[in-house]
Amino acid sequence: MSQITEITSLTHPGLEVYAQLTQSQLRNRLEPSMGIFIAESPKVIALALDAGCIPVSLLMERRHLTGQGKALMERCGEIPVYTGERELLSRLTGYPLTRGILCAMRRPQQPELSSLCSGAKRLAVLENITDSTNVGAIFRSAAAMHIDGVLVTPSCCDPLCRRAVRVSMGTVFQIPWTTIGEDASEWPEQGLAQLQQMGFATVALALSDTAVSIEDPRLMDEKKLAIVLGTEGDGLCAQTIAGCDYTAKIPMSHHVDSLNVAAAAAVAFWQLRVR
Repeated sequence: MSQITEITSLTHPGLEVYAQLTQSQLRNRLEPSMGIFIAESPKVIALALDAGCIPVSLLMERRHLTGQGKALMERCGEIPVYTGERELLSRLTGYPLTRGILCAMRRPQQPELSSLCSGAKRLAVLENITDSTNVGAIFRSAAAMHIDGVLVTPSCCDPLCRRAVRVSMGTVFQIPWTTIGEDASEWPEQGLAQLQQMGFATVALALSDTAVSIEDPRLMDEKKLAIVLGTEGDGLCAQTIAGCDYTAKIPMSHHVDSLNVAAAAAVAFWQLRVR
């Protein structure tokens, strides 16, 4: 049975995870097993529960106690449920609650790189992508467009930050992902070498006069391919492009020079999927 608590103050004990802790503090890099992430909206929370994520507490508008939140409370067991009026909760979190419900959850353990790559034929590698909306959108496309797993470099936005989770529509819990390297110094040289040792050809998605089209038959014929995507604005670093087996670009018209990284990822994932 959930422990329902009506909150009247923004400083009520137990609300720190929703209002006072930074994303870095929630992640708890020193003790990953103690890290927390925030899932937003009933659908996303349900997918996280389906994936085995452990709930810590719920925060919801009072009207959802007998509505959308009821089934979630039944699934979550004996955890605190904080509730109040929409205006108070928005002041607490600093943003309107999507669908009126948030859930604080324990961070799941990331798989080992070798385990994730075993049996995979198509991977997405996100290099230093810092915008949480782009990260979430890329995860959603990766899940939909037949990508087997996602690797994020140490300087990439956390895929479990609240906005990335919400934009991904919960697909971040459906497609395997892990960090490639413990430290920024391990990418790209060491990371690319690991991928190549595991049999992956690597393709840098980048604007270059020497880049081949993503329609190039050689790319489509690769049995194991890692598609490397770079940060907003600057794109992939020169060392990464030089270290990849291929550089490829999306043919475009009307003199458009590039696409947003999330849009480009969706196009590349579909074109380079295993046939």
